Amino acid sequence: MTYIIHLESSTSVCSVSLAKDGALLDLEEDFDGQNHAKLLGVFVERLLERNELSPKDISAVAVSSGPGSYTGLRIGVSHAKGMCYALQVPLIAISPLEAMCEQAKSSGKISADDVSKLCLIPMMDARRMEVYTSEFDYDGSLKKETIAMIVDEDSFMEYPEDSRLIFFGNGAMKCKDVIRHPNTTFIDDIYCSSKDMCSIAFTAFNENKFEDVAYFEPFYLKDFIAGTPKKSVLER
Repeated sequence: MTYIIHLESSTSVCSVSLAKDGALLDLEEDFDGQNHAKLLGVFVERLLERNELSPKDISAVAVSSGPGSYTGLRIGVSHAKGMCYALQVPLIAISPLEAMCEQAKSSGKISADDVSKLCLIPMMDARRMEVYTSEFDYDGSLKKETIAMIVDEDSFMEYPEDSRLIFFGNGAMKCKDVIRHPNTTFIDDIYCSSKDMCSIAFTAFNENKFEDVAYFEPFYLKDFIAGTPKKSVLER
């Protein structure tokens, strides 16, 4: 039996799940904001206790690799690395954009007819009209690399008119009135959750697709820019 813990901290949602052989067993989530540092460890402990498991039963730790919140990713990856070092188990990195595709497909709002023309386009909010996005086919294969895109009226107009563009994620809704492609579908309420990492992580585990725990870093996509305080401590 393969038990994997999944940590998702790329957005304001703090999410931890436990899976057995790729099937979701249990889930803990918090939607109240940036509480990852406080809650990740607590959630892991709750899941193990509720399912009568010990840390030694864990086969691997999967973590959201980014893009997303710089602070959230840093906390999540640091916690995952600590668990891997302590338990001597492998680290699995999963794109939150890929994981969101699993949730979108299970929503019941995507027709599987003529999937050759179907383009799954997850979007994560990157402020203003910018999003982190990529493109996947219905089978989950990556078709376009992850980029930071400023969405305007010309975005996605290069796709043929008969392409079926499916947009979802916390960055998609703000683009709904801007994207002009004639064949689009927007799916509400799709968010980054560790529950959607289970099958992807189990496949990676069986294929030995592991990260180097010592050197793995999150995929930030953009450099972190610290805010400048309005007043310095000496000026107060």
